[in-house]
Formats: sequence, structure tokens, C-alpha cells
Amino acid sequence: MEIVEGIHRVDEASANMAHANVYMLIDGKELTIIDTGTPGNAKKIVEYAQKQGFQPSDISTIILTHYHMDHVGSAKDLKDITNAKVAAHEGDADYISGKKAPPKPKSILARAASTFMKPSPVPVDIPLKDNSKIGKLTVVSTPGHTEGSIALFDEEKKVLFVGDTLRFDGSKITGGPGQFTWDATKEKESIERISKLDFNVMLSGHGEPLSTNAADAVKKFYETL
Repeated sequence: MEIVEGIHRVDEASANMAHANVYMLIDGKELTIIDTGTPGNAKKIVEYAQKQGFQPSDISTIILTHYHMDHVGSAKDLKDITNAKVAAHEGDADYISGKKAPPKPKSILARAASTFMKPSPVPVDIPLKDNSKIGKLTVVSTPGHTEGSIALFDEEKKVLFVGDTLRFDGSKITGGPGQFTWDATKEKESIERISKLDFNVMLSGHGEPLSTNAADAVKKFYETL
């Protein structure tokens, strides 16, 4: 599904809040993937690229908004197929590459799930920092959901990819799920920072695109926190 010209959501079924969204950015002959979904999703991403007239090798960059399994689960498989470079914030890079074990989730149920669902480690080729530029995107550091959570701002198209810092279910905005949140205070500070940006469309890691008065809606949500 094309959301904005050149920006696609790969898996329409991912509107289900249990699934993480995968976004494909088309810039000429190069493709960028933002998040990869759970394990086993690489083939679907490649097939979607092919339906748009591209080859797997045209996927040049994979950007991961944070290290959680439902976002990085297919990163290694997709990198193996495409030879794309993997980019992630330096705060989460060691968890994604397997150099460090990630913090344990707060709830017992979430801990149990994380024990059985571990993504394959993948090297981070491009460590990102706040205000890093990657393609036409600017990195906005948004720690809270994880230490290295990021948003990605396309200032030209006024589109903001927010990862799991915010969600939109089609009717209301919420924050990330508390049981998986690293630091709720920092997450609130990150939402405040996002609320000051000038964007028209918000694309979350879960849920639906918010394409009407997105920045104003985030401001109003922040005021309720």
C-alpha cells in the first residue's frame, strides 16, 4: 500500500496492532526498508519490491527503529538476500548485533515471550546518532521505549516515522506498551520533542497511518501525559 508518494507499507495485514509495520521508501532505483517485522518476513518484503518493479539488490539500506524482535526479526535474512547495509542507533546497535544481551522486559509474560522469540543477530553497518542523515531522512533520537529508539523525519515530505514511541489505532494515539518500555520518563520527554516537529503524516511501528493534522494530534496527546 502506497501511503505517500514513494512511501509504502509492505504488509497491509500489519494494521493489526500485534504486527509491526514494515515501510519501503523508493528513491529512484534505490529502496530503503524501515523495520523488517518478525522472523520469516524477508521473502514478503522482497516479493513486494519485485511487484514494484525492483530487484532484491535494489534494497540498499535497512533502518531499524529499535532492537525489539517484532522490528528486527527479519533483518538478518533480508540482509543476506539483498546485501543491504543495516543502520540503527548506537544505543541499540550492540543488542541488534548480539554483542550484548538486551534488558529483560518488565512483565513476566513479556520475559517469557522474549526467551522463546530471539531474532538472529545482524551486524549494524551504519551506527546512527541524533541528527544523523541517512538518505533523505534525519534521525531524531527518541529514547524511552528502548535506549536507542529513533524517529526518522523526511522534512521534504513532512513524514515522521516514530517506531514504537507512539501508536495510532485509527482513532486515537497512545504511547508504546508499558511492559516493553525501558524508561517511561525518557519516553515522555521524547514525545515532547516529537510534538515540536513540523510534520503532516505520522507512521508508527504498529497501527495505522495518521495523515490528518498529525503534528497537532501529537501535541494534544502530549498535553494529556
